[in-house]
Amino acid sequence: MAERVAERYLKLGLRLGRHVDGLVDSYNGPAEIAAEVDAEPLADPATLASEAEVLLGELEDGWLRDQIIGLRTCAAFMAGEPGSYADEVEGCHGVRPTHTDEAVFAAAHEELESLLPGYGSLAERYERWRRSTVVPAERVESTAAELIEEARAWTRRVVELPGGEAVILEIVRDRPWLAFCEYVGGLRSRISINVDLPISAHELLQLTSHETYPGHHTERACKDQMLVRGRGLVEETLVVAPAPQSLVSEGIAELAPELLLGGEGGERLTAVLRRNGIELDLEAARAVRRAIEPCEWAQVNAALMLHEHGASAADAQAYLERWALMTRQLAAHVIRFMTEPSSRTYAITYAAGLDLCRAYVAGDERRFRRLLTEQVRVGDLIEGR
Repeated sequence: MAERVAERYLKLGLRLGRHVDGLVDSYNGPAEIAAEVDAEPLADPATLASEAEVLLGELEDGWLRDQIIGLRTCAAFMAGEPGSYADEVEGCHGVRPTHTDEAVFAAAHEELESLLPGYGSLAERYERWRRSTVVPAERVESTAAELIEEARAWTRRVVELPGGEAVILEIVRDRPWLAFCEYVGGLRSRISINVDLPISAHELLQLTSHETYPGHHTERACKDQMLVRGRGLVEETLVVAPAPQSLVSEGIAELAPELLLGGEGGERLTAVLRRNGIELDLEAARAVRRAIEPCEWAQVNAALMLHEHGASAADAQAYLERWALMTRQLAAHVIRFMTEPSSRTYAITYAAGLDLCRAYVAGDERRFRRLLTEQVRVGDLIEGR
């Protein structure tokens, strides 16, 4: 019965993914299931919501049930079910978005004032600091490739990487995200870096470790090896955006740079930057990162403004420019991401995922390894088990 339900879950996710490009991040399960779904007439979202309800009635509490609740929520809202944006996000990801008081951001700004002295507004100083170590677009690919190899070596200390795992790196433009990891199966991931926006040296460290080692690629390759091949959990072959799986995964990836850049890992990675002609004061950069981190919750506020309170895209963009200290170009990019049908609920996954995974791991690499190799639920993170 468990295997049959898992296969029905795969079909449900793939059927829903036909409605919105990008809803399915990756699928490397049985090819015959994908072929069967592709050959079907497009299923109505309301029908898919009903299919999910039937599945839920056959399952006890557990990881797979959480996933199906996410897909049921997505299908129901797609079909026009009444409810708020907060209801939709909570149903998809297992955490309810709430407004963060701007006093939190103001306190972060005060700390940044002391870290970034000089002339001009705080936003101008922050952007000037960022641009002081921008990696030229033509050198992003080669520098990122070296950083990835160093990060892989560090990651082997934490978890046994499957033999034959690898990443394929590509540079792209005109995407609604800054970087993306697509797990293509066979223990391999395609890592895309969008160079439309300038990338500072510290941001390149952040996004390479987020997407590869010990972040997204590491999680997917380890779970493919240990859960799919080792235990036959075919449900792990599907990665969908509107599900608790995404919040845990983004929490892992957001925590990855923090674990990697402390101590020897950070020293080795800054040496890579230096070899590529890029000087970075890593400790200063990490201090700025810690200070501005609370402002990431401004993105959740902006999403609530857009989808729950009827604010215009221009107002939400201005909010991000003020409180998240984003440039106009970056804020517009983030608003584009928030208004894509595949990622409208996604803003919560970064800030909440990081907070929950950080508290769960609490500096214990064994717990981080568990996140990379086991089906840890959002409820597990909340309870701190």
